[in-house]
Amino acid sequence: MTSPAFGIYVHVPFCATRCGYCDFNTYTPGELGGANPGGWLDAVRIELRLAAAQLGGRQAVRTVFVGGGTPSLLGADGLAAVLDAIRSEFDLEPGAEITTESNPESTSPRFFADLRAAGYTRISLGMQSTAPHVLAVLDRVHSPGRAPAAAAEARAEGFDHVNLDVIYGTPGETDDDLARTIDAALGAGIDHVSAYALIVEEGTALARRVRRGEIPAPDDDVLATRYEMLDSRLSDAGFEWYEVSNWSRPGGECLHNLGYWNGGEWWGAGPGAHGYVDGVRWWNVKHPSAYADVLSRGELPVAGREEPTPSERHLEEVMLRVRLREGMPASVLADDERGHAETLCADGLLRLRGDSLVLTDRGRLLADAVVRDLLS
Repeated sequence: MTSPAFGIYVHVPFCATRCGYCDFNTYTPGELGGANPGGWLDAVRIELRLAAAQLGGRQAVRTVFVGGGTPSLLGADGLAAVLDAIRSEFDLEPGAEITTESNPESTSPRFFADLRAAGYTRISLGMQSTAPHVLAVLDRVHSPGRAPAAAAEARAEGFDHVNLDVIYGTPGETDDDLARTIDAALGAGIDHVSAYALIVEEGTALARRVRRGEIPAPDDDVLATRYEMLDSRLSDAGFEWYEVSNWSRPGGECLHNLGYWNGGEWWGAGPGAHGYVDGVRWWNVKHPSAYADVLSRGELPVAGREEPTPSERHLEEVMLRVRLREGMPASVLADDERGHAETLCADGLLRLRGDSLVLTDRGRLLADAVVRDLLS
């Protein structure tokens, strides 16, 4: 669960519509400027070939994650082609975890059956809520019951690992709305829940609505109460938190994301994707047309790169590892930071378990502040 491993992330930039809260690198049909899934896939194939050459041959891959955007808009055949492109240049380890995100409205039992046959092992579905008025605020287009129904379909077609994403704290959401959402997720037989507090990102339609006073900003106290509700109901159902925003049944943890949090390396393919190998972080050009144009010249589509300094790497290690259930080895901290950790333990935000510092339940609610205080 904790050993870093090499992974591949593939970014699918296509969406049928834009959700009001989303600031990801995604494009609706009118924003593509001539780009299309076929051209995108051709470009991804070229990038993967160049990546293998850059890495010095057929790298062993433990995890693959196809995200977006809306990967399910490619259909099962398109997602199978993505996996074939990876297999043509890399060696998937036995038992490799292979995940794709999907939006409920672009899935079906046949879709899941074909993905399973193609080699995918894990499905992550965007649920957000089962309350119609919450989905409306978030500009989600699927019906309230479609996400848990899709999760049940994926389970029926042989997927042992199915995740549902939940957003809590949306203006207008009640405690009962969230409780019904959690119950619907559990009723679908899933083994993983990712739950995120609603964040109003600058430049989004949601931010503009908040700025105009049409809806209130999320309330911090409400967010804390909803997090505690989520944790309690999921724990009662046999789920355990293994990262501040992620819960799973035993064995259901997302290995790809654990690779990120534990300092693993990965190649990010696709428009705007980020990668990290040999101490170098880079990111690709964002627009699908520009991305494909660079690759058509036989060049990697890198828009920028950086080599984090030792202090930056230290900050990132603390920021990521302290969020994990297993905690962060106290040896990671400098002498003065250990003094800060002692204060945080006395304040009930951290506790020492063996030689690791672990967030308390209250500490999880204030994880970002804990990191700031450790490093201040």
